[in-house]
Amino acid sequence: MEMSKKALVLLTLICCVVVAASSAELFVGGKEGWTVPKSKDEQHHFFNDWASTNRFRVNDTLRFKYKKDSVMVVKEEEEYNKCRSSHPLFFSNNGDTSFRLDRPGLFYFISGVTGHCDHGLKMIIKVLDVEDDSTPLPTPPPSDDHPNHKSSAAASPYSATVAAAAALPLLALSLFL
Repeated sequence: MEMSKKALVLLTLICCVVVAASSAELFVGGKEGWTVPKSKDEQHHFFNDWASTNRFRVNDTLRFKYKKDSVMVVKEEEEYNKCRSSHPLFFSNNGDTSFRLDRPGLFYFISGVTGHCDHGLKMIIKVLDVEDDSTPLPTPPPSDDHPNHKSSAAASPYSATVAAAAALPLLALSLFL
């Protein structure tokens, strides 16, 4: 293989690793899913507490699993606080909703079922801007079956990046031998 083709192969592999590790799929609410919090103590903070334990980036995907409910994204904090919107930015009620975080900033999620949002089925997500994302990466969860994540690869996209990055010099070396 000539030198330019080898360099192109290496560059393609690096890009694949970066793209694969740059987003994650998180299950909203962990193993409980998108459901009205059971205890009155949790009703006003359960989902925001869940959100605060995660770090959201542009292109991450949120998975909402629920029964007889819906997911709405509303434009403003006022709609979030009032638990209603006549013109949501997004609406789904299929029981298994994926929502891609396509920009930095705040996203306001509420249930569209009467009374559910008032009982705590709502959440604010802050997606980091690239400039805000210069802090050290979080420590991955201790086990591969972390309830917030789809798989061990999604549970720790950062460890996948480190492993792939560690393998790249060996791959590059093999291309040139």
